Amino acid sequence: MAQTPSTMLPVGTPCPDFRLTDAVSGRQVARDDFAQAPALLVAFICNHCPFVIHIQSELARFARDYEGRGLAVVGINSNDVSRFPDDHPDKMAEQAKSVGYPFPYLFDESQEIAKAFRAACTPDFFLFDGDRKLAYRGQFDGARPGNDVPVTGEDLRAAADAVLAKRPAPEDQRPSIGCNIKWKPGAAPDYAG
Repeated sequence: MAQTPSTMLPVGTPCPDFRLTDAVSGRQVARDDFAQAPALLVAFICNHCPFVIHIQSELARFARDYEGRGLAVVGINSNDVSRFPDDHPDKMAEQAKSVGYPFPYLFDESQEIAKAFRAACTPDFFLFDGDRKLAYRGQFDGARPGNDVPVTGEDLRAAADAVLAKRPAPEDQRPSIGCNIKWKPGAAPDYAG
């Protein structure tokens, strides 16, 4: 199983704007829809990646746990669905319902939003504070398929707790590891190798 790490976008980077279609509701969802939220988590995920499948139930639990505290969460799938039909928006809607994602699951067909975030893998997490400055980027936790580390979301939970308390996120931020984003032929950005 090939492994791709996060690019580790610099802390303090402003949150890129986005407006994408939610595969579940069909409505457009934009960054500024969450302007009143004290923090925003943007998670690049997909349906077929074993790294995402490994954490998906706990990711849904994490989102439910934190939405009551005001954390806004969106999932974004940027994969090329012509080559990876399991990531098609129809299947995204099925997956969101099956897993119980309580957040919008957006489709980035052009892949421009993934490029704006410098997203490299699935899962790839970007946590922004109330000023929409990047406070945390990196792994959900140390669990990976086959490594016997329990899936808890401890790294992201620690970061979310700090940001919601208006404190800096922990400095020890480890890259997420996962499948590379499935770029359309000839569309892979320079940072994707």
